[in-house]
Amino acid sequence: MTTPPVVITAGAPAIAPIRTSPQNPARRAWRRFRSNRLGYASLIVFLALFGLSLFAEVLSNDKPLVVRYEGRWYFPVVETLPETTFGGDFPTPTDYLDPFIRGNLEKPGNFAVYAPNRYHHSTINYFASEPNPAAPSMQNYLGTDDRGRDILARLLYGFRLSVFFALLVAALCTIFGVLYGAVQGYFAGWTDIAMERFTEIWSAMPILYMLIILSSLFSPNFWLLVALLSVFGWLGIAAYVRAEFLKNRTLDYVRAARALGQSNRKIMLRHILPNSLTPVVTLIPFELAGAISALTSLDFLGLGVPPGTPSLGELLGQGKENLYAWWISFTTFAALVIMLLLLVLVGDALRDALDPRKVLKGDAE
Repeated sequence: MTTPPVVITAGAPAIAPIRTSPQNPARRAWRRFRSNRLGYASLIVFLALFGLSLFAEVLSNDKPLVVRYEGRWYFPVVETLPETTFGGDFPTPTDYLDPFIRGNLEKPGNFAVYAPNRYHHSTINYFASEPNPAAPSMQNYLGTDDRGRDILARLLYGFRLSVFFALLVAALCTIFGVLYGAVQGYFAGWTDIAMERFTEIWSAMPILYMLIILSSLFSPNFWLLVALLSVFGWLGIAAYVRAEFLKNRTLDYVRAARALGQSNRKIMLRHILPNSLTPVVTLIPFELAGAISALTSLDFLGLGVPPGTPSLGELLGQGKENLYAWWISFTTFAALVIMLLLLVLVGDALRDALDPRKVLKGDAE
């Protein structure tokens, strides 16, 4: 029995093959991230605030940006000039808050361009009209602390210091945590057992108390605090990377790479690591928030950065000592809450964007 031939009539619609154009995973994750409006807006706001803080010397400074005095141009923001340059009597650095100096700069033919906020974080206004700490006014928009320093200037510089500190700590913790977890998860066996026992012992230490003890033994400075927090901050990332490497080391593409004779280092770096970075990326915003909180706590206890350094924790300590000066605690607490909230929202949006179970319309197009 023969099979009847298939007759295709002219004008019959042809069956078009199904074509798929898989989207780049990074682009797909970015689309998911942008679809989370709250997280995306939080990222934009945080980057804008950090970008403004990078120009803190231009936005908040007691020195004029540009001065024209008696036919000559000066740039006090980048050079130290004696007050004799502007008609003073002493060869000491110019105090640009001095009414006499300001009067000379405002004479006909002279002018000065000031920053929007005319105070540096270390500026003490000896010519203030109110006792310190002074309430918010047109002279000091957020008031002054108990030493007469401008709160807005210290918040701006303190924000920049906190973010730089958190970025360094997060980078060091991420690098060491990834390396430790990768070795532990890839080789498994006795290597995994020995390294896991060390991790359990290290994680059992009271981190805050250890930081307080070490900070009290050594002279506190920025780099010492970065090192201390990095020593204890890598444990969470190492645990996630270990789990990813334990899962991926048994997959077919890893076995094929071994069969082709590739080295362990190449398999770890080129094959397994790119497929194990999802939990690392999602943890970075939370690492930043944790580092900022730790620095603020140490500064609040007086064990953080050296005295005089702009710090959110030091401002909170001043607010505790001067409860009647509500503007110190309120503005500092608000800045800290906003900073941490933005990072947490970015972290949540990043976690959802990298979740393969969540599919947006157009991901498979």
